Amino acid sequence: MTTSPDEPEFEPVPIRVVLPDGQEIVGRLYARRQLPEGWVYLVSVPVYWNPTDEHVEPAEYRMWLRPQDHLKPVEGTLYDSVPTERMEPPSIAQKILGPRRPSRWVLENLGGRTGRSQAVVHAVDCAEAPKGAPLLSLDQALDAAARPGTRLCSLCGAAQEVGPVLRGFDAGFEGDGLDR
Repeated sequence: MTTSPDEPEFEPVPIRVVLPDGQEIVGRLYARRQLPEGWVYLVSVPVYWNPTDEHVEPAEYRMWLRPQDHLKPVEGTLYDSVPTERMEPPSIAQKILGPRRPSRWVLENLGGRTGRSQAVVHAVDCAEAPKGAPLLSLDQALDAAARPGTRLCSLCGAAQEVGPVLRGFDAGFEGDGLDR
């Protein structure tokens, strides 16, 4: 069931909020959202604020919290009606292939002493990729990889992912005994 926290028929329900110093206060639960890392809950806690120096008003502070770290149920409270956003289930292809890597690339310029610059193309998530380097599309990565003195990183898989596109998919199969 996916609903919106703005729906008028939902009345927030009480929930215990564990503060950083270990104290517990009862707040209100407005919504739940499923993320790839787990669930987060939109809760509020009662506070006071000063709209002017002479005046104090009650208010609430809303925040998203991870329930396993900061929340406890209030005994006797039902949470079935809380608006809940669930992630779309993965497609069959996603289940079979697993998570996709980012399809962006970066170029590490190594300089060069012989007048020819040398460089390495890395996947954006490679541990060896330079931080803050501009992101390249596949076409830009192919253009960079085609230049003399540029190689493809074998640590992050750029050589396996970009190489066949650069050389053609049949490259590397010569002399393999397969008749085509």
